[in-house]
Formats: sequence, C-alpha cells, structure tokens
Amino acid sequence: MIKKLLSCVGSYRKATLLSMFLVIFESFIEILIPTLMAVLIDRGISQQEIPVVWKIGGLLILLALIGLFIGALSGRYAAIASAGFAKNLRRTVFFNVQKFSFSNIDKFTAPSLITRMTTDVTNLQNAYQMLVRIMIKSPVQFTFAIIMSALINPSMVLIFLGIAPFLAGTLIFIGRKVHPIFERVFRSYDRLNNIVQENLHGIRVVKSYVRQSFEINKFQGISQTVYKRFSKAEKLLAFNQPLMQSAAYICILLISWVGAHLIVNQTMTTGELSSLFVYTFQILISLNMFSMVFVMFLISRASAERIVAVMNEESDLKNNHVALQTVANGDIYFNHVSFYYPTNTQHPVLSDVSFTAYKGETIGIVGGTGSSKTTLVQLIPRLYDVTQGHIEVAGTDVRDYDIKTLRENIGVVLQNNVLFSGTILENVRWGNPQASEQEVRNVCIMAQADEFIQELPAGYQTYIEQGGSNVSGGQRQRLCIARALLKKPKILILDDSTSAVDTKTESQILSTFRTNLPFTTKFIVAQRITSVQEADKILVLDHGQITDIGTHEELLEESSIYQEIYEAQTKGFGEANAK
Repeated sequence: MIKKLLSCVGSYRKATLLSMFLVIFESFIEILIPTLMAVLIDRGISQQEIPVVWKIGGLLILLALIGLFIGALSGRYAAIASAGFAKNLRRTVFFNVQKFSFSNIDKFTAPSLITRMTTDVTNLQNAYQMLVRIMIKSPVQFTFAIIMSALINPSMVLIFLGIAPFLAGTLIFIGRKVHPIFERVFRSYDRLNNIVQENLHGIRVVKSYVRQSFEINKFQGISQTVYKRFSKAEKLLAFNQPLMQSAAYICILLISWVGAHLIVNQTMTTGELSSLFVYTFQILISLNMFSMVFVMFLISRASAERIVAVMNEESDLKNNHVALQTVANGDIYFNHVSFYYPTNTQHPVLSDVSFTAYKGETIGIVGGTGSSKTTLVQLIPRLYDVTQGHIEVAGTDVRDYDIKTLRENIGVVLQNNVLFSGTILENVRWGNPQASEQEVRNVCIMAQADEFIQELPAGYQTYIEQGGSNVSGGQRQRLCIARALLKKPKILILDDSTSAVDTKTESQILSTFRTNLPFTTKFIVAQRITSVQEADKILVLDHGQITDIGTHEELLEESSIYQEIYEAQTKGFGEANAK
C-alpha cells in the first residue's frame, strides 16, 4: 500500500528530500543550543566572564535565526511536496476511475468515489506533510537529545527509557481501538455525501412535494451517526495528550530531584542541569510530535486503504491483446445474451436475448417499466459486458474491438441527458472536438435544435449552466441528440431520448434520421408507440426477455403486450381529444 501511494510523489521527490534534509539540519541546530547555554551559565555568568557572555550569547542568537530560517524553508518545501503529492494522487485515482465500467462504479458508488478523491486525499496530504517534517524531526531530535543527555549524565537517560515503553504500549492500544472506528466514520461520510448529492440533484422534486423536513431529518440522522462515531474515536484519542503531559511532569520532577542531589554533591553544574532540562523538553516535545503523527496516521490509514482500493481496482472491461481498430458497419447480432448485475447474480436482468439488426435498419424497443430496455442497449457499446452469450458488431464480437474504437462508432443518447458547463457549441463538440461550426449547425438542424438556438441572444455561444439547468428538458434532449450525431456513428442509440419533445418535433427528428442516416443502424428505446411505429423492426421486452419481434402492423396482430400498450396510449389520446 505504501509503495503504491509513494509512486504518486513523482517530480516532488526533490522538494520532499530537501525538506527532510533541512529538518535534520534544523534539529542539529536545536541540539547545539542547550550545550552552548550550559557554557554561557557555567563560564560566562557563574565566573562573570563578560567576553564569554557576549560571544556565546551572539552565537545563540545567530543559531536561533538560522534555525528559524531553515525551519521556514523546510515548511515551504514540505507544503509544496504534500500539495504536489495530493495533486498526483487525485489525478491517478481520477484517471483510474475514468477507465471503470458501470459495474466498477456501482461497486464503489459515485458519492463514495467523490469522498475518496476529496476528503480522503486531503487526509493523506496532511499526513504526508507531517511525515516529511514531524516524522523526520521527532526521531532525529529524540535521538540527539538522548545522546546529549547521556553525555551530561548517563543515569538521566534511564528516566526516559523507563517511561518510553509505557507510552508506546498505550499508543498501540489506542491505535488498535481507533482504526476500525475511523473506517466506519468514512463509510458514514460516503452516506452523508450521497444524501447531499441526491438532495441537490432532486431539489425541485423535494420542494414540489414539500419534503424538506423529511430530507432534513434524514440528513440529521446520518450526520448524528458521523458525530457519534467520530466522538467515540476522539474520546479514545483524548487520552493521548494528558498521557504526554503526565509523562513530561514525571520526567521534570525526577530530573529536578536527581539533579538537585547531584549539584549538592558537586557532580553536576547548574549549567549542565539547565541544558538537561532543555534536552528533557526536546525529548518530550519529540514524543508529543510523534503522538500527533500517530493520531494523523490512524485517520490517514483508513483513508489510504480506501484510496488504494480504488487504485487497485481494474476495469471489468479490457481490450484483447490484439484488438480491432476499425468497425466495418452497423450490423448487430445478439446471440443468446443473458446479463446479471454484479450486485445480484441470482436474478438475470436479460435472459436468452437473440435478434439481428442490419446496417441502416431502425430498431424500436418497447416494454413496460423494468423490462430491461436500457440495459439491452447499454451492452452494445460495452458499458457493461454480457454474462452469457455474445454480441457481434459487423460480424465480430464486441469484446474483440478496441473499446475506444467501438465507442467512437456508436452514438449514445441516454435517458439522463447530461450537458456540461460551457457554451452550446462546446457541448455539441463533445461528439467531435475538431468539427467546424457549420458541421455543428448541420447536426443541430437534424436534431431540430437549430431553431431555438438561433432565437437565443448569443446563439451557439450561449452559456449552458451545470447540468443544462438553464434550458428546457426538450432542448436538452435535442442538444444531446446533436452531440451524438456529430460523431457520424455507424450505430445510433436513443434511449427514451425524445420523451420531452412534442410528437410533431419527434416525428421531424425521426424523419430526418431516415433521410440523412441511411447506413446508420438506429436503436430507439421508447415509451410512446408513435416513436417506434415506423421502425423496420420492433422488439417487445417483458421481464428481460424478447416476447415478440416484428413491424408495427405485425405486432398489432400478434403481440398481446404490444396491443395492450398501444390501446392504453391511443385510448388516452382519444379521451383527451374528446374532452
């Protein structure tokens, strides 16, 4: 795990090493100061040698200034190194997430991934900065101070060595108790993040149904869980500081008592006792710093495990060793395809699905809610991989294509129409970043989007807010369709992508497809029969199985499910017209 994390240090290794070197130099200066103080007291003050006072006093001031400068410089390099480490770590995690399949993302959940790339990375950044400075300074200063104390009086070292095992044992005990609690705390953070994200995403629904109180109570419930778990960990960690202070007081009392006897017996000078007190404080400060690092380690260890889990996760979707780089045409063949979600392997979502779609055909897909229409079309661009059977595109199994090549030849407009912050032109160009403005306008005309774009004050330079919140649902759908068309795909998938536009506009869009996309295989997943009735072939799905295949006319005669859907919709339209 540590090796995996340290691989993200990268180009900031130099800043890390510089900070460590400066910390060691700073510690060396701090160790010299008590020895010089002893000389100042024993020779300068006690013997009233004023030149010695000036000389040693000036040297102490100089060393203090040098130590201050080196400490500041070390802190600067540590900050640069830790910020760079966090940047590289966040980029590595994000890059790996971009390769995840939908099932990989489902395994972690989106809110958890957000928490890992923000809160957890920040925890590791803080831990790394402490590691570079305090974790180096603490043992170095402790070791030097012990050596210098031993040179003054070896018996004094026994006081520190006697207390150290007790402190170490207590810290180990606290660590074993606290680590599992922090693991639960971060899982609670994931749930809290999920509630916030879900609430903000569906804020209009929450307000429409006047469910603010319910959402607040739900948020407070998870927030209270985080509070209780974090408080439990903090109660255990609260023993750390009093423990260190108690150790400090015991050491000072023992050294004062022993030192007083040694001075009376004239086996130790006042200056030596003074420097011994300073070394005692340095040793205790070192132990205190170590305890701070220990606490940060407990927090960051849980974060590190969560981040490394994402870094080690390999995408379920992989290219073959010799992956095809071209897609010849849009012929598609489903051969006894079954699919299970990884989270539920007992119940198939799709079961024994077989059909053929030839280049240029329009395939309609209808069925009730939960019939797995969306899942079926998501298998074509390998957003998921089939569990059983196989899917062929242009006579080749989709798993034998380079994933990037396959997806570049498939235009997908999913149910959730996502637009990104930026202009309309930038959003549509997601389909082809090199496309000219005229090419963008041509596909917008095909998607029946050009007319409303031209009516906007800034036209194609109109800024789209995050998620497309400043355009209507129908406008969002048409822009997403235009974006898919700009890819000039061999296969076009519309997953209920015209549900927010009126039937007239939908008819114009589909008519344009028939005219302008004669060689593109088109899949239209729809709730409305009017969306698919002109299709060359219509698949009727029920509980993950194809119950019927045929044209609109054939299904009206042969498919009871299709007839039921058709009659329910036409009856509704008829009643509406009668009124």
